[in-house]
Amino acid sequence: MATAVEYSPRQHETEQITAHVLWMTTGLSCEGDSVAMTSATNPSLEDIIQGVIPGMPRVVIHNQVIAFEVGDEYIQAWYDAEQGKLDPFVLVVEGSVGNEEINGEGHWTGFGVNPSNGQPITLNEWIDRLAPKAAAVVAVGTCATYGGIPAMKNNPTGAMGVPDYLGWNWRSKAGLPVVCIPGCPAQPDNTTETLMYLVFHLAGMAPAPDLDEQLRPKWLFDRTVREGCNRAGFTEQGNFATEYGSDHRCLVKLGCKGPVVKCNVPVRGWVNGIGGCPNVGGICMACTMPGFPDKYMPFMDPDPWGEKGADFQRFTYGPVFRYFRKRNIDKKFDIEPEWRRRGPALTSGYQKRW
Repeated sequence: MATAVEYSPRQHETEQITAHVLWMTTGLSCEGDSVAMTSATNPSLEDIIQGVIPGMPRVVIHNQVIAFEVGDEYIQAWYDAEQGKLDPFVLVVEGSVGNEEINGEGHWTGFGVNPSNGQPITLNEWIDRLAPKAAAVVAVGTCATYGGIPAMKNNPTGAMGVPDYLGWNWRSKAGLPVVCIPGCPAQPDNTTETLMYLVFHLAGMAPAPDLDEQLRPKWLFDRTVREGCNRAGFTEQGNFATEYGSDHRCLVKLGCKGPVVKCNVPVRGWVNGIGGCPNVGGICMACTMPGFPDKYMPFMDPDPWGEKGADFQRFTYGPVFRYFRKRNIDKKFDIEPEWRRRGPALTSGYQKRW
């Protein structure tokens, strides 16, 4: 495991830094996180690259999904970063890290070719080369953060997340742990906002990001899906959907894992505040959680304890809540005040107090 070295952000007002983001898309995954990032709106990828965000240092993102360079010209940035020519830089990993110690005579991943032996440079080797020199290391998507689907039990690759590879106590050149942005794919605004936050921090203009025990940004992942879901109000009433697409009631009896999953998609939506799994009638499948997917399968079956809890709410205090709420609405809150009527006398309810 690499050891952290001293790092000092450049805070001089007249010195404008350029932060490079080296985005590895060659892990075991589908590159869905890179594609999703192109739909970010708050902030948008275009705003970050074009430098229109007030006070934000210049950012250069090296990602093969959006790059126009190819071949040796594209990969040169990685060699430059290794030689210290792109300081500071953020290393972003997308996709899980295969265990190259069990690859037999082949390799699980490759990006570029070693001039010395003509063999592909694996993702593991790039992490070993660049992580000790990176100001920050970011894992984007559940595959990169915790292993995801490629790391399911009995997988042949020995796949793992970046914190499992570098170590959960690992620290970057700037003293930061691995920053994890889980999701399958990661919510696009979560990705761009976290990158923006990191760039401001590396420029000495913002504090270090506050992370939870699973290395997720707290301000994005500090509450459950249930706590932000627009269907959650039906839960206390014991009012649950019984089939997909039927209504806007709580989906927990159809397999939604929202009560135990930390994710902000119900609040943030997916693109420009619109969409998101439960917002459009889809169950939460727990894709932001470290135990995904093994601990949440089969996806479409409700958790037995969640179903029992739903039945408890439905047949005990749920009906009582519904009765008194409806009574208060019908008798008190859903009618106009008595004085709002046409008539010869003043009926505004005004009373003298002297």
